[in-house]
Amino acid sequence: MAQTKVAIVTGANKGIGFAVVKNLCKQFNGIVYLTARDVGRGEKAIEELNKMGLKAKFHQLDIDDIQSINNFANFIKKNHGGIDILVNNAAICFKQEATEPFGQQAAVTLRVNFFDLINVCSNLFPLLRPHARVVNISSAAGFLQHVPGDQLKKKLGDPNLTLNDLTSLMKEFVSAAKAGTHVEAGWPNTFYCPYSVSKVGVSALTRIQQREFLEDAREDIVVNHIHPGYVATDMTNHLGPLTVEQGSDAVTFAALLPAGTTSPKGDFIWHDRQIIDWVNGPTPALY
Repeated sequence: MAQTKVAIVTGANKGIGFAVVKNLCKQFNGIVYLTARDVGRGEKAIEELNKMGLKAKFHQLDIDDIQSINNFANFIKKNHGGIDILVNNAAICFKQEATEPFGQQAAVTLRVNFFDLINVCSNLFPLLRPHARVVNISSAAGFLQHVPGDQLKKKLGDPNLTLNDLTSLMKEFVSAAKAGTHVEAGWPNTFYCPYSVSKVGVSALTRIQQREFLEDAREDIVVNHIHPGYVATDMTNHLGPLTVEQGSDAVTFAALLPAGTTSPKGDFIWHDRQIIDWVNGPTPALY
């Protein structure tokens, strides 16, 4: 008897994550899990889908809570035995008007967007089935050329970069941000710098993960990193010119790549589905 396929989207009660769930409900032949840290908001999102005639399941998942991650992984393993699509969408970004000290913003942003993502992957990757598709949401802000320091760029863009090396670099950024020395160390110097560095980390991580999948005994597991576009969401104060539907397009495309895909594979995908050289560029536009 064939197993029911399973898709999971993190941080999916609103914005791009919710739009991706909508798309998967229409296009994916399996169960779609909408996850969110807040149970009430997650259940309300499911009700919205039901009103559209779409069916998804809700499960609480706070990526900043290791126990929540463990509980979700155990639930999926017990009830489904595996995962076919994983969209890592959950993330945070401090607004320009944020009053928290820069070092604190850096620590929190990197913890949630990078280190918590690693925890999610560590717990859920063992459940990936052959031909599984993973999508890590990055950003135009995570394009490597936004890092000014040549030595940092060289290290981050190294095709043989290890996870230990990458996590060390991300920790070094947080320490430098707290000390106020991040600019001298070669990191960006914009108000959204912590978000930018966190997404550089996500993109570099994706390249490492695909390299590891190529050595995995399970066949044809593919992970890509996506810039969904400058989208009108709460994260952008609804300033982005793209709708959440437009922002979810490339994400859904990567989540539904057919078996045996050779490209994109470990690639940086722009919101219009173009494959971009993450190390050298060019990018089609600023956003």
